[in-house]
Amino acid sequence: MNPLTTSAFDLPDRLSPKADPTLIGDDERHFAAVAECLEQSIAELSDRLDAELRSPGGLGRQAMDRDTEIHRLTARLRTLRRFGLDLCLGHMVDADTSERVYVGRLGLTDSTGHRLLVDWRSPAAEPFFGATHANPMGLASRRRYRWSRGRISDYWDEVFTSDAIAGHAALDDQSAFIASLGTSRSPRMRDVLGTIQADQDAIIRAGSRGALVVDGGPGTGKTVVALHRSAYLLHSDPRLGHRRGGVLFVGPHQPYLGYVADVLPSLGEEGVQTCTLRDLVAEGEGAGTETDPAVARLKSSARLVAAIEPAVRFYEEPPTEGMTVTTHWSDIRLTADDWAAAFEAAEPGTPHNEAREQVWEELLTILVDRHEGDAPENLLRKSLHRNRELLKAFNRAWPLLEAADLVSDLWSVPAYLRMCAPWLGPDDVKRLRRADAQAWTVSDLPLLDAARQRLGDPEAARRRRRHNVSLAAERERMAGVIDNVIAGDDDGEGAVTMLLGQDLRDALVDESVSPRVEPDLLAGPFAHIVVDEAQELTDAQWQMLLARCPSRSFTIVGDRAQARHGFTESWQERLERIGFDRIELATLSINYRTPEEVMAEAEPVVRAVLPDANVPTSVRSGGVPVVHGSVSDLSAVLDTWLAAHADGIACVIGDPAFRPRARVRSLTPELSKGLEFDLVVLVDPARFGDGIEGAVDRYVAMTRATRQLVVLTSA
Repeated sequence: MNPLTTSAFDLPDRLSPKADPTLIGDDERHFAAVAECLEQSIAELSDRLDAELRSPGGLGRQAMDRDTEIHRLTARLRTLRRFGLDLCLGHMVDADTSERVYVGRLGLTDSTGHRLLVDWRSPAAEPFFGATHANPMGLASRRRYRWSRGRISDYWDEVFTSDAIAGHAALDDQSAFIASLGTSRSPRMRDVLGTIQADQDAIIRAGSRGALVVDGGPGTGKTVVALHRSAYLLHSDPRLGHRRGGVLFVGPHQPYLGYVADVLPSLGEEGVQTCTLRDLVAEGEGAGTETDPAVARLKSSARLVAAIEPAVRFYEEPPTEGMTVTTHWSDIRLTADDWAAAFEAAEPGTPHNEAREQVWEELLTILVDRHEGDAPENLLRKSLHRNRELLKAFNRAWPLLEAADLVSDLWSVPAYLRMCAPWLGPDDVKRLRRADAQAWTVSDLPLLDAARQRLGDPEAARRRRRHNVSLAAERERMAGVIDNVIAGDDDGEGAVTMLLGQDLRDALVDESVSPRVEPDLLAGPFAHIVVDEAQELTDAQWQMLLARCPSRSFTIVGDRAQARHGFTESWQERLERIGFDRIELATLSINYRTPEEVMAEAEPVVRAVLPDANVPTSVRSGGVPVVHGSVSDLSAVLDTWLAAHADGIACVIGDPAFRPRARVRSLTPELSKGLEFDLVVLVDPARFGDGIEGAVDRYVAMTRATRQLVVLTSA
C-alpha cells in the first residue's frame, strides 16, 4: 500500500458508518503528512547510517560513541520500516484548546518542526493511556486505532465532555478494545500497546527508585506492564540508560521468553537483556530438579548462600610459618608477618582470583625490598617469578579457585561444610552430602552464582598473567631494538635521540592489545531489574538478582496465589527479609484476558487452599461454557476445534505423552505459566498433585484460556 495515495482506513462493511469523512477526514490528512515524513526520515537515517559505517572506527571512547550511534540509527530504522503508518496508536483532543495530539510508538517531527507523533513514553502522551471518565486529565476525547496488515480495521472513540461529540466521534461501546481481548492468539505475544489501560499505564510510568511490586491475578496484564515498563524506564529515566547499567528482564522459563520476544523490539528497545534464572549460571542449562524436598528447602535459604564467603576465606589465610627464598644473588627470608602484610594488599571487594595478583605483586615487592645486593630489580623479579618453591607456597596459600570445585567440596567434605555453615545440624549435613557432588540441580545455582561472583574468573587471571609476561618480553625486545638504532646513530642528534625517552619507548609497545573475551552480558551490574512471576523465587534465588543490582531498583511482578510452594507472607515481609528497604505495592484487579465462564470454575480451585487469593474480576464473557469430558475425547476435541478455527493456538496441559502438532502445544502446568492460548485442554488435573502445589497448578493451567477451556478426566 502507498500511504500517500491509498486510505489508511480499511473498515469492513459492517462498520461503514465509521467511514464517514466527517469522522476520519482529519485522520486521513494527518496520515498523509506522517507518510511523507516517514519517507524522508527513512532516507535521512539511511544516509546517516551509511556515513557512520564508512567513517573510521577510532579508538576508546570514540569507538564506543560510533558503535552507540550505529546501534541507535539501526534500531530506529528497523522500527520505522517495520511499522510504517501503524506507528500511530491514536489521538487525543485537548478540552481547552481542541488541539489534536497523535500518539505513536516513536516521536516524529516533520522538516518544519511540526510534531506529528509524540512518543508513547513521553509525559505528553500520558493522558492517552491514563485518562478515565473519573479523571479525564484535560481531554475532551480519545481515539484508538486497531491496525490489521498496515491499515485501520476499526477504531473506537471515548468522549469525556458533553460537547466533544459534535459529530466527530463514533460511539460504539469500545468495540475495538473488547474485540482485541477475544482475538486469536499466536506463538508470539501480540501487540497490545494501543490498548494499555489506565491502571496498567499508571504502573508502567511509576518511578524506578526502590522496589515496585506489581501484584495481580491471571489476565490482569502483569506481563504487559513488566515489558512496557522496561521500555518506558529506559527511555524516560536517565539513571537507567545503557551506559549506566541498563535493564535486565527475568522471565520464568524459556517458552515464556520465546513468547514475549517480539514485544520489546516492537517498542523500539533492543538493549534490554532478557533471561531466566538458569541463564545466569553456566551450569543452569543442564541442571535438574532437586528430588528431596528437605534438601531443596535447605538450599533455598539465603543463609546457606552466605556460607560461600567463609568457604572462600578459608583459602585466603596467610601461612603461619616463614620460609627462605633462594635467588641467584642471595637468600631472602620471608616471615609469617610478611605473608600477612602481602595478604592485606588485596583490595576489599576484589574477587578472589583477581586479588591473587595483587597479593602476588605485593609479595614480590616485599622480597625485592628485603634483598641485599646489587642485582637489577627487573632481573630479580624475573627470578622470583620463576622460583618454584615460592610459587608452590603461594599457590598453596592463595590458590586459583573454580566455583564448581568450591561448591562441590561443600557437598562432599562434611567437615568443610560444617566449618562454613556451623548452624547446620548433623542430619542436615548428612542430607546435603551426595555421591556425585557436581550433579547440579536448580537449587545449586544460587550457590554456584555466589561462588563465581566472589571468586571471579580463574581463566581471566591466567590470561592476564600470560598477557603481562608477553608485554614484558615485548618491552625487552623493543628496548634491544632501540639500543641498536641509537648505537648506529653517528651524530647522536635528531629524531633518533627521542628514542631515549621512556614515554616514547612505552608508546612503541601496544599494551591495550589483549586476548579478546566476550563479556558476560548477564553479569551486571544493572541499573534496574524486572522480574516476572516473582512469587516463585526462593530467598537464595533472590540473592542472584540482588548481587546484580546494587541500587535495589526493581520491578517485581507476581501473584501470591500462583506460588506453587505457597506464599504465606506479604510482599513487604518477604522482600524486607531478603534485603529490600524501599518497597511500594501496586495491585491489578481487572482480568482482561480470561472469560467469566473460565474464571467461575477456576476461582473455587484456588480459594479452596488460599481463601484470601487475589482473584481478579473478568470484564468480558466469552459465551462458551467450560466443557468436561473423557481423556479418550482428546483427539476429537482438538480435531473439532482446529476445523472450526483457521487461526489461533491450543495447548494440552498435563499429558506428557501428547505430541505437539500444528497450532497445538503440549506443556506442563509449570511451563504454561505466563502464557495464553485460545483453547486450553486440561488432562486429568486431579493428578497435578495435592495441597497448594496441585491446586495452584490447576488454577494456573485453567486461566491460560482466552476463549475456551476443556477439562478431560480418566474414567
